Amino acid sequence: MTTKQVVIIGGGFAGINLAKHLADKSGFNVILADKNNYNFFPPLLYQVATGFLEASNISYPFRKMFQGKKNIRFRMGELLKVIPQENKIVLSSGDLEYDYLVLATGTESNYFGLEHVKANAIPMKTVNDALEMRNYLLQQLENATLTPDKAEREKLLTIVIAGGGPTGVEVSGMLAEMRKYIIRKDYPEFRGAKDQSHIYLIDGGDQLLSPMSQKSQKDTFNALSKLGVEIKLNIQVKDYVNDTVILSNGENIQTKTLIWAAGVSAKAIAGMPATSYGRGKRLLTDAFNKVQNSSNIYAIGDTCLQTSDPGFPQGHPQVAQVALQQGKNLAINFRRMTTQQPLRPFRYTDKGTMAIIGRNKAVADLPKPPLHFRGFIAWFMWLFIHLISLVTYRNKITTLYNWMIAYFTKDQALRMIIRPLKKE
Repeated sequence: MTTKQVVIIGGGFAGINLAKHLADKSGFNVILADKNNYNFFPPLLYQVATGFLEASNISYPFRKMFQGKKNIRFRMGELLKVIPQENKIVLSSGDLEYDYLVLATGTESNYFGLEHVKANAIPMKTVNDALEMRNYLLQQLENATLTPDKAEREKLLTIVIAGGGPTGVEVSGMLAEMRKYIIRKDYPEFRGAKDQSHIYLIDGGDQLLSPMSQKSQKDTFNALSKLGVEIKLNIQVKDYVNDTVILSNGENIQTKTLIWAAGVSAKAIAGMPATSYGRGKRLLTDAFNKVQNSSNIYAIGDTCLQTSDPGFPQGHPQVAQVALQQGKNLAINFRRMTTQQPLRPFRYTDKGTMAIIGRNKAVADLPKPPLHFRGFIAWFMWLFIHLISLVTYRNKITTLYNWMIAYFTKDQALRMIIRPLKKE
């Protein structure tokens, strides 16, 4: 049997699950390439950004992950170009040839052409983003203790979060609880400045958490409002200049901090034909995740737009469960190709959606039968699901320990500004 070289670009949920299901399977040499040398767990990035978890709690090195897997190798490098006619890709670290190429490159922040927002807002897509956000927020608090100017202090203590999806909800809820339980203890300078701190959550839709049930949307709105988050719906951020967030209703908010969680798009890849792309720069695929107008290039996860699934004719949601299930299904089909068995079309099984709002506050929707949970039960479900989804026992144990400390003390001791020294 001829051994096939499978090159996977991207070590997120989709790429990792594909690699794991091809591990130690005869007939395949697998190379996983990523610009980072570690896998990380995106749903918990906001807890790194707010100082409740260390980056190491949600990250794990690829090379350690693949120890003992005889047919898997890791290559660190960023994808620069695909050359389909030569079955070759160009990485920042060199070229690779392939028999099967799998693009699992995920998404990046979509700023909808707002250049000032892109230049000045804080994104929430990578571990680097989360660490930079933690440093930035803590530095703004320190700056606020020093300024005698009331208007400047209010600007430093005001945070605007754009985007009312799970990331925006979770960030705003965590920041509101930090303000309630932590910041006024850490910073006695602010005890008389109650009215100067604002957390705004802005969304262009008429509800938060638009993919979830109306009950979850209502519960989330009420819980965040009780925490003091100022929610503005049916309003979009139009610009961010001179420390001013300009909204579509003509209102302006003076702030030094705009956190961008308002949208994502897939990443356009040099060398891929324009006819292979669909909505949001996602690669159009058939029922077996093969990219249209290609013979041996596949796309899985957030970068894939598949309309052949009867339950999702407009494409699948860009969530972790889709990526995990597509990775597993593609591994099964690769193995079937080697034995000339019929391929299995991808069908997504929706296992439900959930979002955490704060301490003992969360919402969860299960599809079959339709069930809605809120409060402590949903909060516990969210913790359990996210804990077991971490890649190693080490990540699980350290994260659980940090959560227990934070829960019982309503505090955490990870609020340190740490930046590597940059040489001139």
